[in-house]
Amino acid sequence: MKFIGFLAATLLASADALPDIIPNIRGTKTILGRYEKGVQQPSETPVLNSPKVQGCFKSSGELKMNRTIEFNSIGECATKVCYVGGYSVAGTMGGNQCWCGNTYPPKEDVVEDKNCNAPCSGYDQEACGGSFFWTIYNTGLTLAVRYSNEQSTSTSSSATKTAEPTSVVSLSQSTVVVTQPPESEVATSSGPNVAGIVAGVVVGVVVAAGITAGVFLYMRKKRNDEIEAEHRRNAAVNAFMGKPPGSSGGLSMTDSRLDPVMAHRRMSDGSIADNQDYSRKILRVTNA
Repeated sequence: MKFIGFLAATLLASADALPDIIPNIRGTKTILGRYEKGVQQPSETPVLNSPKVQGCFKSSGELKMNRTIEFNSIGECATKVCYVGGYSVAGTMGGNQCWCGNTYPPKEDVVEDKNCNAPCSGYDQEACGGSFFWTIYNTGLTLAVRYSNEQSTSTSSSATKTAEPTSVVSLSQSTVVVTQPPESEVATSSGPNVAGIVAGVVVGVVVAAGITAGVFLYMRKKRNDEIEAEHRRNAAVNAFMGKPPGSSGGLSMTDSRLDPVMAHRRMSDGSIADNQDYSRKILRVTNA
């Protein structure tokens, strides 16, 4: 019994000198039960419905911060948050941050795995990113996932190809280069002519205003003609009745001086002879 106890004590005393060559199933190196914290898992080929590490990146690309998880791990972030939320890509940073998106960060932002060394807050044997480094995962939702720079490059190249289509036409030993407008411009030109519509509306308003003014002037002239005709009828009736226009009442107010007959007579006719010269003295003979 003493020999066995001595042997066990010797083995325990020399345990610290053993090399770290006993890996566990998660990839961390152990020494008789002790393990290294915050070890970045190697990249793996994506598999449907299972999160797989895709590397350590120095940027998040198009991923967006989703939440901070108290007990973070690959399963908590990639499966329970991003996969359930319909995202193809997950990322962890700083040990407890969970990021989600649908594209990997730019491929040139891949760095050495040792940069992702922050232990996951829920399982510290694994690394959940680092200080401004992201451990990126494929959540298993789909295997067809692009890097963000690949998507932007393909989009810009396709836009360049469609922006300047040209064709070459040869006419009598001369070459003519015809540049076709982009599809966006063709679509715009085939749309409604806004300037024509505005001009039509303005012309319509002007015509409507002219018609309204013409009707107003016609009605005003018609009213004036009716008033003038009425005035003429009243004047004719008054002339026929011997009344001046505008007279009223039963008494005749006719001025005798306007009578043609009375105009050739004098008011003193029959009383004093106007043809007699009264300035000379007249001798009268009387019977004494």
